[in-house]
Amino acid sequence: MIKNLLTVAFRNFKRDSWYSLLNILGLTIGITFSLFLIFYVKDELSYDKYNEKADRIFRISSNIKEADKDTMRWVSTQFPLAPTLKKDYPEVEEAVRFVGEDRKMYRRGEQRIYEDKIFYTDSNVFKVFTYPMLQGNPNTALTEPRSLVLTESVAEKFFGKSNNVVGQTLEDAKGEIFKVTGVIKDVPYNSHFRFNMLISRTTLPKTGQFDDNSGWGSFNYFAYVLVKPNTDPAVFQKKLIPMYDKYMAPIFAKFNVTMRYVVQPILSIHLHSKMAGEPEEQGSMNYIYIFSAVAFFMLIIACINYMNLTTARSARRAKEIGIRKVTGSTQPQLMAQFLLESTLTALLALLLSIGLVALLLPVFNTLAGKNFSFGLLIEPGTFLILLLIVLFVGFVGGSYPALYLSKFDPIHILKGSLSKGSSNVSLRRVLVVTQFSIAMIMLICTLIVYSQLNYIRHRDLGFDQNEVVTVPVNTNRDARSQIIAFTDAVRKDPHIRAVSTAEAVPGQGISFNLFSVQTDKGYIDQGVNVYAVDEHYFKTLGMQIKTGRGFTGLGDTLHSIVVNQNMVEYFKWKDPIGKRVKFPGDTSGRFLEVVGVVKDFNQQSLYNKIAPLILVYRPNNYNIQLKLDAGDVQSALAGVQKTWRANFADLPFDYNFLDKSLNSQYEAEQKRGKLFTTFSVITVLITCLGLLGLIAFTTQQRQKEISMRKIMGAGLSQLITLITRNFVALVGISCIIAFPVAYLFMDKWLGLFQYKMEFSPLPYLLAAITVLLITFLTVLYHTLRAALANPSQSLRSE
Repeated sequence: MIKNLLTVAFRNFKRDSWYSLLNILGLTIGITFSLFLIFYVKDELSYDKYNEKADRIFRISSNIKEADKDTMRWVSTQFPLAPTLKKDYPEVEEAVRFVGEDRKMYRRGEQRIYEDKIFYTDSNVFKVFTYPMLQGNPNTALTEPRSLVLTESVAEKFFGKSNNVVGQTLEDAKGEIFKVTGVIKDVPYNSHFRFNMLISRTTLPKTGQFDDNSGWGSFNYFAYVLVKPNTDPAVFQKKLIPMYDKYMAPIFAKFNVTMRYVVQPILSIHLHSKMAGEPEEQGSMNYIYIFSAVAFFMLIIACINYMNLTTARSARRAKEIGIRKVTGSTQPQLMAQFLLESTLTALLALLLSIGLVALLLPVFNTLAGKNFSFGLLIEPGTFLILLLIVLFVGFVGGSYPALYLSKFDPIHILKGSLSKGSSNVSLRRVLVVTQFSIAMIMLICTLIVYSQLNYIRHRDLGFDQNEVVTVPVNTNRDARSQIIAFTDAVRKDPHIRAVSTAEAVPGQGISFNLFSVQTDKGYIDQGVNVYAVDEHYFKTLGMQIKTGRGFTGLGDTLHSIVVNQNMVEYFKWKDPIGKRVKFPGDTSGRFLEVVGVVKDFNQQSLYNKIAPLILVYRPNNYNIQLKLDAGDVQSALAGVQKTWRANFADLPFDYNFLDKSLNSQYEAEQKRGKLFTTFSVITVLITCLGLLGLIAFTTQQRQKEISMRKIMGAGLSQLITLITRNFVALVGISCIIAFPVAYLFMDKWLGLFQYKMEFSPLPYLLAAITVLLITFLTVLYHTLRAALANPSQSLRSE
């Protein structure tokens, strides 16, 4: 029986080869790109699962609340927190912290290499996290001061593919020697926290903010705990509430600042964390839902294509069905025949899809920012997914045709009642509307995502980011004299329009300190963002002083400040010039006085609102900004590099363009936007393939009618209208469905941004016009073919 079913299936493939190829092509494209999205979703859901004890590892984060202000959610905590948790809470087996280090240069012989993602950490880090040690002893690797553990790729940069890295040394820019005590495998990419080097925590001084007892006022550290089995994170979080009164109230209560700790399972951080200061790009459950839906929609559209073409061609199979029923075939046997055909089609499409996946995998990795390999296809989990896809496409795509065609009455079939193309027209119209609606929703969303990301790139941020180069002076020694010599020299270069130094530039992290701020009601204690700049900073970045003046020189040191407009508005200053602020607890009687107000600018990304900001004066900072001549950027950079080598012979010339650094804040969003755009186009393509086959069959079935109308004098425009009007009506119905659905989706997505484009009907109109145009061109092509054919041929065949 099985052999007979297979024989009939292959015979039908061969007889209707054009439609079969169209079905296979649509299914192949749908399965291929659905697989890519499934891989993406599977990877996003796998973050941090490589840790053997992942279900027991929690990160401790901070919620800080000032009076009359929104709660600040920081990923960082205080330095003493981890050891205190281990001491005070019996459910904590291990506690480990990470202290971030700035980008740093290391030398080995003549090699000078900058490294980032460097952290000081406790020696028990390998008892908590699963970082396989390739060389060295994980129990002792980070116990001694200046011990250094490298990842495999960093070790290879310095020492090549050596098996004897342990015991080697590296020297930093300050001349301190670090001993390599271990080499671990590279931290997996699917980790919410990645690093290149680990330095023993004992290297840090035991005073000030690094005091295990008194450093409760500074929030700059990551803290993790490994808890005992069956510990409930919610219960554990409640147990941490008394820590405020015990350790922090003496510091913060007098400033009306309260805080509580948040316990985050590491398996939820990548997709669910809303904390500021995350060390890596965050994912989002919204995108998991979106991309899962897109993958499902692509398979559904491919199945709809199959159902449409199969039911539309029912008359071609009518006599076969009638004869098989007369000769004893039962309905279940006929259903099995059609389900087998659809499953074989799906299987063939899957085999082609695997080849396409292997071919397009590098392109997808670039587009999605992933690092998938072909080995992913042969994993047991992937094999199960492939099997489910074949069964899903085979049964969903073939279920209705099997049920519908197997119900044909053999008497009516053999009398010729179905010879003119029986089919369920209403169902096909519903399926076409479904396809059009999905395609239109994705087109609308794509256009809105593109417009928002374009808005971000071109929005006025309050400063000039073009042709601005930032050059960090990454060294631990005092380099102020060299900075002065360097900036004085580059100012003489005709290709350099302005030079400044600052602690930070827009897009970089800055300090957040408590100040006593003068208001009409007296001084109030308030946390405010702050960083130091020199007198050239506003000119270099093209910032506009709205009131008062900018900094003029050394006379502003420890005396003058410039604030942004938002600070003036927040504290309701009618006349900001002369207003005073001071650090809380400062008994010296020294005040900082406002001398100017700078126009608001976005220090952070557009995900964040502009907040009150204080700029203090300090010359010769370790971050240099250069405004280059737009006409000859390369010559300007060459001159700057030459001057750099003359003044910083021991430091590599390392620079970034400010506009690129700012755009990198939206890199994850841009990748997802490109991914969504690509798959929207693919979805429309699959819809077009189905539409192509359906309209081809429709015009073929109405060939006699078209020929007779042509003989009776109908013009080409009348014939096109005859075929087009039904499909145009279906596009109209799709608009009614797609517009509100797309609006709801995009309204929620745009809510991620504090600054977003205004609503425009243009994306909705463009999507509708695109679908309508594709439909019209497809109908036009096939109608022209039918209209230009010799009427005698079709009438004679009838």
